[in-house]
Amino acid sequence: MGKRRKNKNSKNSKNSKNSKLIASIVSLCVLLALVVFGASADTIDAFSNIVGLNNIAENNTNTFIDINSNNKSNYISTENDLKVYFIDVGQADSILVANKQEYMLIDAGNNDDGNDVVDFLREKGIDRIDYLIGTHPHEDHIGGLDTVINNFEITNIYMPKIETTTKTFKDVLTAISNKKLKVTAPKKGDKFTVGEANAEVMTDSILNKDNLNLSSIVIRLEFGNNSFLFMGDAETENEKTITWPKTDVLKVGHHGSNTSSSEKFLNQVSPKYGVIMAGKDNSYGLPKENILNRLSKLNVKLYRTDLNGTIEMSSNGNEIHIATEK
Repeated sequence: MGKRRKNKNSKNSKNSKNSKLIASIVSLCVLLALVVFGASADTIDAFSNIVGLNNIAENNTNTFIDINSNNKSNYISTENDLKVYFIDVGQADSILVANKQEYMLIDAGNNDDGNDVVDFLREKGIDRIDYLIGTHPHEDHIGGLDTVINNFEITNIYMPKIETTTKTFKDVLTAISNKKLKVTAPKKGDKFTVGEANAEVMTDSILNKDNLNLSSIVIRLEFGNNSFLFMGDAETENEKTITWPKTDVLKVGHHGSNTSSSEKFLNQVSPKYGVIMAGKDNSYGLPKENILNRLSKLNVKLYRTDLNGTIEMSSNGNEIHIATEK
């Protein structure tokens, strides 16, 4: 299974990034002033092109490519935005949702990805996770969960009510026990909030030890007029259990496998954007070509961690702004 590549920047590279970050902050302040004092859209866009704000978004360690560089929305990120990070952990899942200093982490990659996920969260200044979701007990989803539990304050843990005898699963239970935490097995219709975002569990887990994917916890998130659907490794059997509401962003089920993303399901969800989390040149041949074709026929704008690295989405409740690591 593929793993997230670590950044090994030289000292000069770090200094260069710090300089770029300072320049970006100064430029952003000027841009905010232009907006506040009523500058025209053309003036704002011209300024953005001159200073490069339309081409680069910085986080603490990575340069992110601004996918929306050619639009005219002049999206300006604020502290009130919803942030969704599809973390590149290779052939695995890990998704961070953040709003108003509240956090949900959905899965934590393979066993070897635990420290990378911890580092990513710490880079964001996170020391507490309000909702930790282990969608189902496969290693590529809960492998790093014990490392996360050992390193952060955890308020709530959601996992399906199904057990395995793997060392990975036992390690997670040990970490939970050591911190005297309680696991909740959510039910269809359960609701909770992450900041001002409303989350809902969409289906009941299908408890089948012969196919753990069917136990996946599926969560839909609404933030203003924007919506996100996180499918875990849910399969067509799960998809058939309800009629799905239209949703802006779909985290494609089971890494783009043939077992998920039926035509009927995709037609109901009708996503504008899709995200497939898969490892580069993985041995499973994921995502599958027919799934890519189904998404293409629906004109879904697709992002993939194997091609784009970590994917960052920001929402102000009306627009979704997307930036990628590569």
